[in-house]
Amino acid sequence: MKHLRLAIGCAICVILFATASCKPKSKDQIVGEPFSSQSPSTPSVSSPVQQQSSPPSPIRPPETKREQVYSVDLPKLANRVQPAVILVTVFDSSGNLLRTETGFFISQNGKFVTTAHAIDNGVNAVAKTGDGGIYNVAGILSSSPSRDLAILKADVKRVPFLPLSKNATTDVGARVGIVGSALAGSEGAPREGAIAAKQTERQGDRLEIAMPMSASSPGSPVVNENAEVVGIMTSAGKKTVIWSAAALASLQSEIEPDATARWPGEVVEASPTPHSTPKPQLVYAPQPDFPADAGIDSGTARSGSFRVTFDANGNAKNVQVIQSTGNALLDQTTITALGQWKSTRGREWFATVPITFQKQ
Repeated sequence: MKHLRLAIGCAICVILFATASCKPKSKDQIVGEPFSSQSPSTPSVSSPVQQQSSPPSPIRPPETKREQVYSVDLPKLANRVQPAVILVTVFDSSGNLLRTETGFFISQNGKFVTTAHAIDNGVNAVAKTGDGGIYNVAGILSSSPSRDLAILKADVKRVPFLPLSKNATTDVGARVGIVGSALAGSEGAPREGAIAAKQTERQGDRLEIAMPMSASSPGSPVVNENAEVVGIMTSAGKKTVIWSAAALASLQSEIEPDATARWPGEVVEASPTPHSTPKPQLVYAPQPDFPADAGIDSGTARSGSFRVTFDANGNAKNVQVIQSTGNALLDQTTITALGQWKSTRGREWFATVPITFQKQ
């Protein structure tokens, strides 16, 4: 099947996902259910971070407790965990791709966690689920560079999510699984390892595991054999670093109940004024056709970036190639389709559209 994915940044961030014979999913479509038998409401969290903390205790040397030696069921973990694991694609103010990293939903209304460095210098992003769901990211709710953690909010009404465990064991020697996104191929496949070191801090435990991980793994959930989240992976390399679920809960507790997700530098009005202009919205956005004679081999992807400028009447008056796909036919097909787009009336604006053609 031929696939096409589009993401729009800058003034707004809108995503299209299409195939040659299937209609795109509705953004608000229900894509799953919570994995826990608990209530799907936002899980309870620990108390807020204290301003002063005692010096961290030294990392304890590895030790293995006989009762903790077991193997986790990796296929079972993949089935239960991966539907809530996402790829977070972050863009800068010009609509250029900054980076793509892993994350996972922690509430059914779209709150998710990833690393803080994943969103560094970003002004918009999209979240992609393994089943093809693609959602605009409204903004950041809370971020902690010192822990390399961030909680964001996606524009979605209901998604599968992973509640944070309050009682799961994180002792040295405990076996855990790290589950990546299904979109990451073999790099997202779940892997098993043992906690090799543990440093206890007031904000939560900082853990290390002795197992190699791919560069795309940071942001992945770390779970026990019961698919309970015990932490989030924040870095890979000689030492794979994990912050515990308690650290995530501590960061979550810092979010005010009426907090609005937003990106750095985004201006938020205290209240609407009679003369304020509503944010433009796309009302017609046909998808580019995948030309049969494009000359692309199966499994090959071609990506580009385009800018669509709308006039005050909502008509697309100009389409500019920011980055070519490298294929003149694909570029022209995209320009033709984007030239038909329409938005709500009100003011002139533009939208940056990253696009990827892939033939399978």
